[in-house]
Amino acid sequence: MTNKTAVTSAPILPLLADRWSPRSYDKSYQLTATELTSILEAGRWAPSANNAQPTRYFVVAREDKLHAGIVATLGGWNQAWAGDASAIILVGVAATNPDGNVNPWATYDAGQAVAHLSVQAHALGLHVHQMAGLDIAKAAEVLDVPGDIQLIVSAVVGKIAPADALPEPLHEREIAPRVRKELDEIVVYGRP
Repeated sequence: MTNKTAVTSAPILPLLADRWSPRSYDKSYQLTATELTSILEAGRWAPSANNAQPTRYFVVAREDKLHAGIVATLGGWNQAWAGDASAIILVGVAATNPDGNVNPWATYDAGQAVAHLSVQAHALGLHVHQMAGLDIAKAAEVLDVPGDIQLIVSAVVGKIAPADALPEPLHEREIAPRVRKELDEIVVYGRP
């Protein structure tokens, strides 16, 4: 496996430095109930504005009858590799609060929840790859998503596999070094 540890300007937790989003997944690995519950619990305990907890998950395991239908809703290159992961998790939000008012922080809260579950998965020796490339309307139809829930993103989770199984240009992207913008490019005010 390629070393993907982040090169940082100050130390960060090794768990965060080592977390990355692969595209090559072990087709034979099945998540255990304990692993899946642990991942979802991490998302459940993420902070949310006013403790509204708007995030909703739709977990479609590779063995699930809806799996092929969900893979077909993924965009472009995602269809070429995402189906090999143990599960696809579609993430939605209850966009309104119980009082009927719009929750303007729902998608932010869902982002935090997915970040938490991603880190928990990594702590368990698993990897998560989040994907925006998704036909949301089609996925909602396949899953029969209730009208009060808005799908926003999908993610896969599973055990990493060697990059050699990926076609080009995915293979090249898989083995390339991780890069991020420098802090000077993203910290607009109050630079360290």
